[in-house]
Amino acid sequence: MEADHPTIKKMVNTIVEENRKVFSRVEKPETFKRMIPLLMEKGLENINLSMFSETTRAELLNVLGAEYFRRGDQRRAIKAFVLSGNQEKLVEIGDEYAKIGLFSDAIEAYRLSNNIEKLTKVGDKCLEEGKLFDAVRAYILINDKERLIRVGNECMAKEKWDYAYEVFSALGNIEKLIELGQACLKDRQIGYALKAFEKADSTDHLNLLGEACLKEGLVSVAMQAYTAANNDMMIQFIRENFDEKMQMGF
Repeated sequence: MEADHPTIKKMVNTIVEENRKVFSRVEKPETFKRMIPLLMEKGLENINLSMFSETTRAELLNVLGAEYFRRGDQRRAIKAFVLSGNQEKLVEIGDEYAKIGLFSDAIEAYRLSNNIEKLTKVGDKCLEEGKLFDAVRAYILINDKERLIRVGNECMAKEKWDYAYEVFSALGNIEKLIELGQACLKDRQIGYALKAFEKADSTDHLNLLGEACLKEGLVSVAMQAYTAANNDMMIQFIRENFDEKMQMGF
């Protein structure tokens, strides 16, 4: 018989339709719900879903994620929703974290969902409550320069030099880095002053820092400052006159 014979065509169409019905039954979410206990016992990390269609994989992962979330296993719930691309559920988890003050976890969930609005809100909340590290992280993720400067200033006011450095360094704000370095030097936070002036690539301020360190006998730090400033004359001066102090770590 020819392949296009009506009888052959009818047989082929019947087989295709029967196969469609079989796969439709297998891939129904109700079937997956019955499989959940077994799949959870095996573990999300050990499940191979490559034999299913993309739509079916997403449905199964969403069911798994919902069950993990119900049981309080947020880490695996997040992983399941990331794999399924379910941004709405990731935001829901972020909201739950934010409600109980776990801002760092909330920020991570919002980051994975790529939700700028939620990151902005949680960053503002963190700043309001003095959670400066989390505020910095949220604002860096959304690259909000205005808010970053605001939180950087707040960090300086509260003498959180490390957070302030992270903010102004991320922004590449030379003026603020120099301002930070000067504030750190005044507060005798020499290490942060060195980092700030070096990041700002300010030769003048590095030389001033080197001079201040020499006056206080901090030869090793002075050497670092002059080296960063490429001040060959002072580098040689220290090597010729204070080699013993350098070896002793002063």
